[in-house]
Amino acid sequence: MKRSTPQERKRRSHRSSPIAIMVALLSGLAAVTIVAALVAATIAPDNGSPAASTDSISGSASSSTTYQSTDGWPAQGQGAYVLGHAGPAASANQKPVPIASVAKVMTAYLILKKYPLSAGASGRSFTVDEQDVADTETRSRQGQSVVAVRAGEQLSERDALMAILLPSANNIAVLVARETDGSVAAFVAEMNETARALGMTQTTYTDPSGYDPGTVSTALDQLRLAQLVADDATLAAMMSTSSYVLPVAGRIANTDTLLGRGGFVGMKTGSDQAAGGCFMFRAVRHTAGGDVTLIGVVLGQQGPDLIGAGLQAAQQLADRIAPNASTGEPDRLPRSVPR
Repeated sequence: MKRSTPQERKRRSHRSSPIAIMVALLSGLAAVTIVAALVAATIAPDNGSPAASTDSISGSASSSTTYQSTDGWPAQGQGAYVLGHAGPAASANQKPVPIASVAKVMTAYLILKKYPLSAGASGRSFTVDEQDVADTETRSRQGQSVVAVRAGEQLSERDALMAILLPSANNIAVLVARETDGSVAAFVAEMNETARALGMTQTTYTDPSGYDPGTVSTALDQLRLAQLVADDATLAAMMSTSSYVLPVAGRIANTDTLLGRGGFVGMKTGSDQAAGGCFMFRAVRHTAGGDVTLIGVVLGQQGPDLIGAGLQAAQQLADRIAPNASTGEPDRLPRSVPR
């Protein structure tokens, strides 16, 4: 009879040993636990709260407290608002930060200031050239927000402004800036001059689209501009439009998915990694004390969907300070306005 070698006896003993099996199972469980912990650490927000499950279509989050702190202001970033005819209120952390595409509100404001549009009018024309096509392709490869263009295409002023304000087209913002003032640099200089004239002392524009992180402002400064454009019937109507059809790009949609819900009637979203989620907004609320208009700005919101984070922060702010009549009296926020 063939005798087993010591090595073979050792292998059989190892396979049949309950202790060996238990050790293997425990080792596997420990490995799974470690991996799960690493994954959790990777996806958890910096503030340690559970990550929100955000619906990028509706802009709503699964948790009603995901972006809002206990004192009513956004837990991250900054905010400011004006309710009715009262003075402005702002969170304490007002410092210049990137504002992404919220910068396009100033771009649109300057275009309309130079070339006013009456209701239904198309305004002046902007011509797309080969430089604009190449610029669009470059920006598209970089993941920027653009709309399709074709050399020789004629965009009316209304077309161009809708492209800038609804899908937030960086390529069109640059095109109109160049054709309006002769160069992008000249247009940006005018943006800064206008900001100074409006008392926006903490604002610096470095580009007409907001893609450059050097374009910075505060929520309180942008609130000044928001109040101004809210009184511009043409601009306010454009920012309350849900969709529009362009000559080449076709139908474009507004990134403000709160539009038409909960009294929200505009105005402009913005988002990128440097700025987080930003939203300049206007809402008309039917409160216990009567109808009131709320104009506000939130900057630097964080979440798995940056646009959704900005929209949600604005919605929570509005619900807190100007709830619908069925929810009771407004829960006022502290009025911290830095000098």
